[in-house]
Amino acid sequence: MKRDPNDLQRYTASERANHWVVGISFILIALSGLALFHPAFWPLSMLFGGGVWTRILHPFLGVLMAVSFAAMAVRFWKLNVMTPTDWEWLKRAKEMVNGDDHNMPIMGKYNGGQKILFWALVVCMALLFVSGILIWRAYFSGFFPVGVVRLGAVVHAAVAAVMIALIFVHVYAAIWVKGTIRAMWYGTVTRPWAKQHHRAWYKEMTGK
Repeated sequence: MKRDPNDLQRYTASERANHWVVGISFILIALSGLALFHPAFWPLSMLFGGGVWTRILHPFLGVLMAVSFAAMAVRFWKLNVMTPTDWEWLKRAKEMVNGDDHNMPIMGKYNGGQKILFWALVVCMALLFVSGILIWRAYFSGFFPVGVVRLGAVVHAAVAAVMIALIFVHVYAAIWVKGTIRAMWYGTVTRPWAKQHHRAWYKEMTGK
């Protein structure tokens, strides 16, 4: 895609690469995790070479996602600190859902909904990582009491379900707000898009 010189850069190449590593590893982890979670999903294990390889690869993919997500969180956490304007945006989010976002509070690079989602994913990732260590039989579960391992398994499954739901929300929102997906494909957004959805960031980028 040829870049329009009037477009604004929203993400660098390294930021986009970081995002896609997290996204692709999440898809693989979700599919392999579902295969291990319930017999109805067992056919998904064929994507990874069968049950044995699914069990081997799932935790290593988890480590890849955790490390890449941690790198992404370090990049973006300052931009996701909640402000009074963000809470006001959340109170009025119904207006935006109803298709009227012209009177919403002026947002910076991320709005209140995006920030809440970011921190929810941070909490989920931390819980998945810790509980994953507890139930990783090949290396760590032998160091913990059986009761703790069982609790870890329950927490891991429950948080994984929550995280899958959050990612569905994330993807749906990106598709719903026209012009958003190109930011992660090409790193740019149009000026009208930025001015409408993130006016404070638009002013910061353009000085207008």
